Amino acid sequence: MTTMKSVRTGEQHKIAVFDAERPAPGPKDALTRIRACGICGTDTHFLHLGGAPFGPGGAMVSLPLGHEPAGEIVEVGAEVRGLKVGDRVVVNPQGAPSGIIGCGGRLGGMSEYLLIEDAVVGRSVTVFPDTVPFDVAALNEPMAVARHCVNRAEAKPTDKVVVFGAGPIGLGAAIWLKLRGVEHVVVADVIPERLQTALAVGADAVIDSAAEDVTARLTELHGRAANALGQPRAGTDIYIDAAGAPAVFNTTVESAKWGAKLVMVAVQKKSDAIDLGGMLRSELTLIASQGYPTEIFEVTPELVEHQQRFAKLISHRVPFSEVERAFELARTPGAAEKVVVTFEP
Repeated sequence: MTTMKSVRTGEQHKIAVFDAERPAPGPKDALTRIRACGICGTDTHFLHLGGAPFGPGGAMVSLPLGHEPAGEIVEVGAEVRGLKVGDRVVVNPQGAPSGIIGCGGRLGGMSEYLLIEDAVVGRSVTVFPDTVPFDVAALNEPMAVARHCVNRAEAKPTDKVVVFGAGPIGLGAAIWLKLRGVEHVVVADVIPERLQTALAVGADAVIDSAAEDVTARLTELHGRAANALGQPRAGTDIYIDAAGAPAVFNTTVESAKWGAKLVMVAVQKKSDAIDLGGMLRSELTLIASQGYPTEIFEVTPELVEHQQRFAKLISHRVPFSEVERAFELARTPGAAEKVVVTFEP
C-alpha cells in the first residue's frame, strides 16, 4: 500500500496528521499532488469543536480538513477529457460526489494527494497557467466566496461601499468591488496591520473601528443622507459584513440611509444584542451570501490576471512539515491574515 500524509481534526483545538492510503483514480477520476492549501475560518471552527456534529445524536466525528487546494495532475483516468499529467489545477470542493471536500466529505485537501472524483473540467476542476504560484492559486476558493458576495450586492460603479472585516473574504470583496469599477470602497477593521493591507490591495479608505466613530467617518467619506424617518445618516449604499460580529450589524443599522443594503457573508455569532427592529428606520435590505453557486471557476482568469494584487492577501506561507504551527497561527486571533500551507514538489 502506498501511503500519504493527511490532516484531519483531532482532539479539541488540535489537528491529527496521519498516514492514509494514497487514492487510486478510477476511469472517470484524476489524482492531484497537492502543492498548496489555504486554511479557512471553517477549518479553525472545526478545530474549536473537535470535529463536526455528524455522528449519532449530534456526536462529534473527526473529519478531513482542507478545502482550498491547488496542485498538479499526476494520474488521469482513461475516460477523463481535457486534463493531462502535469496540468496545474484548482478544485471545486463542492463538486465532489462523496461530499464537500474538507467540509464534511470523505476527502480533504490538506493532504499530499487528492482524488478528483468524476473529473470534469469546468465543473469539478479547472486548469491554471504555470505563471501563477501554487500559493496564489490556492486563493481561488475563498475569492469565489468573496466574488459571490459582491455579485449578491449587485454593486454599481456609482455605489459607495463599506466592507467590515479585513480578513481574506473582506479584502477579496474589496478587490472585486474595485475591479468591478465601484467608485468608493472603505474597509473597516480593528487590526491596523489588516487596514494597511486593505489600502495595499486598492481600498479607497480605511476605518479603525476600535478607535473611530464609524458612522461619523462614513458620513465624512460618503456624504450625508437620511433614513426613512428623515434622520441624518451616512451616504453609504452597501454594507458588507465579512466579520460576523453583532457590533457590525448594529453599526450598519445606526448608519444606514433609506434603501441601503447589508450583505452578510460572514458566519454570524448568535447574539441577543442585534437590533432587527432598527432595520425599519432605513428599510434596510438584508442579503445573505453563501458559497459560490457559479463563481468557483469564473474567478480563475481574473485571479491569474491580477495575481500580484491577490498575493498580498497571504501573510504566512508554512511548509507542510510544520502544519501544526500553520493551524495554530490561523486559529490565534490577530496572529495571521491568510495562512497557506505549501507542499514540497
